[in-house]
Amino acid sequence: MNEPHLFQPFTLRSVTLRNRIGVSPMCQYSSEDGVANDWHLVHLGSRAIGGAALVIAEATAVSPEGRISPGDAGIWAEKHIAPIARINHFIKQHGAVPGLQIAHAGRKASDALPWARTAQLADDAGGWPTIAPSALAFGDNLPKVPRAMTTADITKVQNDFVAAARRAETAGVEWLELHFAHGYLAHEFLSPLSNQRTDQYGGSFENRIRFVLETTRATRAVWPEKFPLVARLSCTDWMPGGWDLDQSVELSRRLKAEGVDLIDCSSGGMVPNAKIAVGLGYQVPFAERIRRDAAIPTAAVGMITDPKQADEIIRNQQADVVLLARELLRDPYWPAHAAKVLGQSAAVRPPNQYARAW
Repeated sequence: MNEPHLFQPFTLRSVTLRNRIGVSPMCQYSSEDGVANDWHLVHLGSRAIGGAALVIAEATAVSPEGRISPGDAGIWAEKHIAPIARINHFIKQHGAVPGLQIAHAGRKASDALPWARTAQLADDAGGWPTIAPSALAFGDNLPKVPRAMTTADITKVQNDFVAAARRAETAGVEWLELHFAHGYLAHEFLSPLSNQRTDQYGGSFENRIRFVLETTRATRAVWPEKFPLVARLSCTDWMPGGWDLDQSVELSRRLKAEGVDLIDCSSGGMVPNAKIAVGLGYQVPFAERIRRDAAIPTAAVGMITDPKQADEIIRNQQADVVLLARELLRDPYWPAHAAKVLGQSAAVRPPNQYARAW
């Protein structure tokens, strides 16, 4: 078998990525009542044109109260399907795989738009009540104390994930990511820092992972077998006593048994005062460890900026895919430029409209 590299195709289930470069989900805060629009078409479509193999749309809320902000994308209603389908059709036309991340923000919901940064929105000022495993506020500029979820609330959210997965299939999504990271609802169940429940969803490791495993199982049951189901984890809270890499490895093993095909390895987001050791490729070791010890494919994300850096991650088998975020905001054509740097120019073909200038 040839040594893997950045421009080698990668297959999960029936889906083949033309290279190992993906667009990480990035909130655009540009929807009205959850509906995707022309901004999302241009934002996501341009990255497909630029050569990315996988284009994952932003955290898309499974319910109105699951949005981070009033501007978040949603997939809780039938009206959301057609706009997403339009975008996905364009992405596929240009050779990329359309992905979607589905999410519930938990106690970090009801936030203001980032460019109008204020405190969490009051219920009478465009916000809404929040829910979480325990009645603990995130803190800092998110001071709302959420309502501790009942078992009926848990069942409803899980049913919302299932309904979202069904709508995603209808909209032409071929790569579905469950957002279990960044201090949002699922991560709030996982971490002892946010989960102080005393029932079957809190306390022990087995209990804290129960919500995630049940939600995964229910979603995989309705998501087509031919398409990948992946999960994004915050592999560490970067805080003593919080969720950590060892727990992430064990959870990844359990998720693999539930039919998850790849772990998207991020970190942080649980508490506002975490001391995060940010630097180039700082989360790559998480992807490497989970790939090795849980025997599951991984995606690396976080300050991956240089083509040679990305290629080495794949060649060294630290991850199977690299997901870029800010770098692809700065340069939608990063994959094409990377191909030239790495002597793989033929791997990224321009659309006919751009061929004379590629």
